Amino acid sequence: MTPQRYFLAQAYNNAWANHRLLKACALLSAEELAATRVNFFPSIIHTLNHILTVDWLYIGALEGDCPGASAFEPEIPFAAFADLDREQRAADRRLIRHCRGLTAEGLRADVRLPRATHVQVEPADRILLHLFQHQIHHRGQVHAMMSGTSVTPPQLDEFFPSDPAEQALRAQDLAELGFTETMIWSDR
Repeated sequence: MTPQRYFLAQAYNNAWANHRLLKACALLSAEELAATRVNFFPSIIHTLNHILTVDWLYIGALEGDCPGASAFEPEIPFAAFADLDREQRAADRRLIRHCRGLTAEGLRADVRLPRATHVQVEPADRILLHLFQHQIHHRGQVHAMMSGTSVTPPQLDEFFPSDPAEQALRAQDLAELGFTETMIWSDR
């Protein structure tokens, strides 16, 4: 697998895992989403908003238009779950489009991230690795917080196996997203 295909597969995995998590969170009441829980961020809705705002920061930087600190103003841009769900899915599509267009040179290109005291410069492949890890980290927190709700947390680790029985476990989700196995795994 080329590095470009690896990052594209990760972008599809990211969208799929977000889809599964958001689909489960949509079953929660507004009270359950906003309830104070033990976690780095104090609620499910707060954590989901953090995932989205960090996506805005890094995807914007990868696209050459980093929003900087304004990505975090306000800290919780979407108190209503339906709005957050719509915007996260849009961010996931942006990331897939970006990764679909990656080249070897693009992966090595410098990405600029304005920080409070300096401009951080990192190669695009490092930014992507960080972004995917960030998503996994905070989805795990939401998953754990869901254990204390009325909705069972969804399984989020069935994306990469190629066995047909394993593929069947994600087929409905991929159909809901408009994705196919061929789209994800074939050469561009």
